[in-house]
Amino acid sequence: MAVKIRLARRGRKKLAMFDVVVADARAPRDGRFVEKIGTYNPNTNPATVVLNEKQAIQWVLNGAQPTDTVRAILSYKGIMYAKHLQVGVNKGAITQEQADAKFEAWKAEKEVKIQTKASTLQQSKAKSKAARLEAEAKVSSNRADNIAAKNKVAEEALVASVVEAINEAEEEATGVEVDEVVAEAPSAAEEAPAVEEVAEEAPAAEEAPAVEEAAVEEAPAAEEAAEEAPAAE
Repeated sequence: MAVKIRLARRGRKKLAMFDVVVADARAPRDGRFVEKIGTYNPNTNPATVVLNEKQAIQWVLNGAQPTDTVRAILSYKGIMYAKHLQVGVNKGAITQEQADAKFEAWKAEKEVKIQTKASTLQQSKAKSKAARLEAEAKVSSNRADNIAAKNKVAEEALVASVVEAINEAEEEATGVEVDEVVAEAPSAAEEAPAVEEVAEEAPAAEEAPAVEEAAVEEAPAAEEAAEEAPAAE
């Protein structure tokens, strides 16, 4: 019986997850399987792979053929490298302890790479979010400034219309335009000196005592004429 290691789909629409299974090559994709040896979740970054390493290595050593996708997953988890080391142990090229030590060192190095990649992605995501928030804040600020400018223009227009309405109401009440009143005010001030001229002409009445003095001086002359009249008799 030809045995394959392949993926069996599960999960909901657009968020699929997969089981890594060992199944008969003639069985349908999501049909019966011999053994489940792990899971694969491509929805995370990096992808999440959980494997039973001992069982996976055993099936690969026993001749199970992985599909292309599963081969990439097994290489990612070091199963294919572990198979290579185990073949060397079986041939006597290295001891089991040496093979296990090399495999553990490879796993540690791989874990560091995975963690570094995850950290880099997280930092990049944080920077992208900060830049997006800053851009949104700038857009909001510009929008607020535009609204404030429009409101100011509207308020100025409203004030101007109110002032114009008040002026029109005053003009209708007095029947005289405000500009005409302001223009006529200086002419009234210019006519004021005419009164002062009349006041300056008033001292002419002081000349009356001169006439009285002349009458008083003429009165003794008349008395003298009266005294001379008896002498003539």
